[in-house]
Amino acid sequence: MSGGTKKFSVTIPEELAATVQARIGTASFSAYVSQALARQVERDNLRELIAAAESQHGPVDRAEVDAKRAILRSDLGQGNDHTSAA
Repeated sequence: MSGGTKKFSVTIPEELAATVQARIGTASFSAYVSQALARQVERDNLRELIAAAESQHGPVDRAEVDAKRAILRSDLGQGNDHTSAA
């Protein structure tokens, strides 16, 4: 995202603010919040994409997802380089 910035006033729980401040130290609180919001927008977009795919193709088979995850974990654990197309 590029361009200008816009100032907002937000209210967050004190404990969360303290946790963030402790984590980031002297870094920019605004930058941290901006990055968190950008990640949330990405997640929201992914949820919308999944919903659209499921409405067109039906729900995801959980067993298939788990099987693919196991393959990925196995490949990552072995340090294999799978750069060729399947």
